[in-house]
This record gives sequence, C-alpha cells and structure tokens, in this order.
Amino acid sequence: MFRSRRQEKYGINSIEEAPPLSSKHDRERIPPGQRLAKRWPVLSAEKTPKFNGRDWDITVDGLVENPITWTWDEFKKLPKIDQVSDLHCVTTWSKLDMEFSGIAFSTILDIVKPTSEARYVTFEAESGYTTALPLTEGYLLENDVMLAYEFEGKPLPPDHGGPLRSLVPQLYLWKSVKWLKRMSFESSWKRGFWEERGYHQIGDPWLEQRYSSQERPIRREHKIS
Repeated sequence: MFRSRRQEKYGINSIEEAPPLSSKHDRERIPPGQRLAKRWPVLSAEKTPKFNGRDWDITVDGLVENPITWTWDEFKKLPKIDQVSDLHCVTTWSKLDMEFSGIAFSTILDIVKPTSEARYVTFEAESGYTTALPLTEGYLLENDVMLAYEFEGKPLPPDHGGPLRSLVPQLYLWKSVKWLKRMSFESSWKRGFWEERGYHQIGDPWLEQRYSSQERPIRREHKIS
C-alpha cells in the first residue's frame, strides 16, 4: 500500500481503505488521487503537547483593530457551532462526514476586525508550528472554516489537535493547525513548517496542490475592509 515520504519519516502506518463508496454523490466528494479511510489516521510532525486548561490561552493579534487573548474558559463562551466536514490529507486519505463543534472563524473576524492592510493569517501551534493562508483568496471566508474543540460531541482528542485546532476543510489537512495557540493577521506571506519543506502555499486538494513547484501568484480578491 502507498506510503508517502512523510509517512516513512514519522513512522506512520499505512491507512486502511474503506469499502467502495456507495453513491455517485459520495464519489464526487473525493478529490483526485485520494482514497477513503475507515478511521481517522493520526499524522503529526511534532510531539503531542499536554493540555492544562489553567494556562492554555488563544491569542489573535497583528493587523487587527481589537487584538485579544482569551483564556480557555473565555474562549469556550463564544458562540458555538456544529458542522459536518469532509477532511482530505496530502498523504492521500480522505474521511467523510466528520462531526465537529467549535467557533466559526467568521466570529473571530467579527471580534478582532482585521484592518485593510491584512492580507494573510498565520496560524501557530503551541510548539511553534505555523502555516499561513491568504484572506485575498477567500478560503478563510468560507462558512465551514472553524476553530474546533469537539469531535463527535466529545473533547477533540490530543492526537488530532485537541484542545483546539483550526479547520479549513476545503484544503489539505496540513493547512489546519493542531494545538492552536495564536492567529496573526499580516500584510505579507511567510512560509510555514511544511511550506519551508517544499509544500504548496495553498494546498487545494481538488487541484492537487501538493508542492511549491505548482505555485502561482496569489490573487488580490475578497479583501476584508
């Protein structure tokens, strides 16, 4: 069975494939080059941190009118949403109908109010792992972008990013940061952990944007004002 270089490097076992998809609709939900996983595989570039609610906080800063740091208890008092998402990993597995709960990214935008100079958001993990996405492409403005802290009605498991991870379902999963601690709005784009190692700046699975050699200039659209 296929094992990517990333799987080999971190000792990740090959995924188990599910039975064939039962409908044309389901098949159309699987991007090119992907296969359906029975379980949610655990793939992490870094060691899973320990969560302590007393000292875990979430900061949003940079080019915003209202920079803020929430304690964990304060953050969980923000309006909660539930959603079902399909996830797609660059290592070729996909898993459908994943049930998450958390805070809509649009709620964060409404609170912090990005300035007109903000073009990118850098998501940073507790470990310092980062990835950035453009506001100008519109990916972060989709309704399904969220900060997830529950999976199937229970706290998000640490191996899958708990207590908190960003979730950008329409992109490969490395663009959704586990153990999220900070979001910084910036005027310029910076390569994150995997981008520095040759991965694509966007990571759209429907376009199979895996590698930096496929990159094109980012459009100036969907400006936040």
